[in-house]
Amino acid sequence: MDTQVMEPLGVRVTGLSLTTPPDEGTVETLVGLLADHGVVVVPGQDDVDDTAFAAFLRCFGDPVFTVGETPVPGFDDLNVISNVGRTTPPRSTFHVDTSYVSSPPAYTALRAVTIPEQGGQTQFSNQYRALDTLPADLRERIEGRRLRHVVTGVDPGEDQEKEAWHPLVRAHPVSGRDTLYLTTPARCAEVSGLDGDETAALVAALHAHSTAPDNLLRHAWAPGDVVMWDNGTVLHAADHSGVVGDRVMHRGMATGYASA
Repeated sequence: MDTQVMEPLGVRVTGLSLTTPPDEGTVETLVGLLADHGVVVVPGQDDVDDTAFAAFLRCFGDPVFTVGETPVPGFDDLNVISNVGRTTPPRSTFHVDTSYVSSPPAYTALRAVTIPEQGGQTQFSNQYRALDTLPADLRERIEGRRLRHVVTGVDPGEDQEKEAWHPLVRAHPVSGRDTLYLTTPARCAEVSGLDGDETAALVAALHAHSTAPDNLLRHAWAPGDVVMWDNGTVLHAADHSGVVGDRVMHRGMATGYASA
């Protein structure tokens, strides 16, 4: 297994086949790479089907499914992300997956099923760097504060969590490094100790800083790509502008480490 570190985040891993679940040592290596670099790109997985993809994800904890999403037929732990049959492009803003629960999934992965002729990149932000480069006044203002994350866009049902508080500055459970932890502004309902207007202004400033162009990895999909990321260290968003052709991904999530 060979690795190539990318900037400003991410690592490309070659010489690894996901047709069978990786051994414990490889999983530990991948956990470390995800904690340090946020995103792992594994190209050349043309022979990986949903059975192998789901088995790979189970190496990283229990499967997590967002109630309200469209499942992959025959695979209740995976969901479909697709633009097929849509008259308008899907909407995507930088976010963390399912952060409105008390223990969000640690990891998300996408398997490329159909790649469009043009466009359709997935973008990732480095939330370690976002915190480290915050202006001093903003860093001081968020210390010790918590953010209330709420659900939008899906209906999780009566028996599911719909909101949760998480620290804005979060110690990563694997690396121990502090990271900025937020999500799309629509899901950022309240910052502890601030009123509604103050919350909105602070979240907007943090989100804009986090997603500045020089803090982003833009992954252009190729057939056979599997991309996995650490929801504790990155925000992500699909770029649906200018997409030509069908774009179909299968997504899975795993609990991983215990959330802070």
